[in-house]
Amino acid sequence: MTTATAPSQAVLTAGDRCDRCGAQAYLRVEIKTGGELLFCAHHAREHGEKLREVAATVHDETHKLDPAAPAAGSDA
Repeated sequence: MTTATAPSQAVLTAGDRCDRCGAQAYLRVEIKTGGELLFCAHHAREHGEKLREVAATVHDETHKLDPAAPAAGSDA
């Protein structure tokens, strides 16, 4: 029996933690060989080059850290 799962592109939540340091994750990387890694923005930048080499898909929510971005639900 084999099972397949659809790629996980759900919104990252405060419960999603960086695999490197435990901070809130803002980047999900699905690896070409299987599995996924979660990173905070700091570690996503630090390991960005290597991540691009091994990633099948990348779900990036680091834009949420921009203080100039309008808050969700605002009319700005």
